[in-house]
Amino acid sequence: MKFDLHNHHYRCGHAEGNIEDYIKAAIERGLSYIGIADHSPYFYSEEDQLYPGIAMAKSEFPNYVKEVLDLKKKYQGKIHVLLGMESDYFPSYEELYQKMYSPYPFDYIIGSVHYVEGINIFARGRWNGLNEEERIAEKELYYKLIQQSARSGLFQILGHIDAMKGFYPKFSQIETPIIEETLQVIAQEGVAIEVNTSGKMKDCGGWYPSHEILERACYYGVDISFGSDAHVPERIGDEYEEVQQTLREIGFKEMVYYVEKKRRAVSL
Repeated sequence: MKFDLHNHHYRCGHAEGNIEDYIKAAIERGLSYIGIADHSPYFYSEEDQLYPGIAMAKSEFPNYVKEVLDLKKKYQGKIHVLLGMESDYFPSYEELYQKMYSPYPFDYIIGSVHYVEGINIFARGRWNGLNEEERIAEKELYYKLIQQSARSGLFQILGHIDAMKGFYPKFSQIETPIIEETLQVIAQEGVAIEVNTSGKMKDCGGWYPSHEILERACYYGVDISFGSDAHVPERIGDEYEEVQQTLREIGFKEMVYYVEKKRRAVSL
């Protein structure tokens, strides 16, 4: 059984194709479950679409939900379509985001930290001029936010938990015990992390998170899910079999996905 829970479409402003294109691609690739999890609007902003090239407009949010639910019905019997969202995590706006999500029948929500101290984690210049101590502090701030997101109760899955390495591969060599601490928090909270195969599209190459983090996640008993983070339909299910094989070799016994926010497992 194959699934892919992390996929986007045109509403976010930096993906191609409509939702149905991704569903059709998933059927062609033999997936049983396809989750649509586009970028959440910036609900806290007074503007309808604060960053048009990053996330959908607030006014499009109910349309997005309706379209996924309509397609869920249309493709019933061919593939299971899941309603998800990749939600930014902002500690100051937890209650607001909870209020916005609660009226809708989400199967799961992916919590992703994209901003540290107001700066996008993929900003290429954020590391310029930092000494070793400052780099450590930056990395620890990132993981403290991931810990808070795990404790928030908002999310079933945490997205790409080392994505800060995307355009700064040296991120992985910054030594700090914060990752061990973070994985323990995630395990305690019973939240899953995803293996996200989109890291290969960035300077760092490979997957999020690294094999080393996956090995430690296995040690602490963290649940593992899967998302290609596709922004084009052609990437649906990308490297799913390779991920399965790697997880087996590390020692994982299962992968998890969510339906109506209830955990389901697939044996490896």
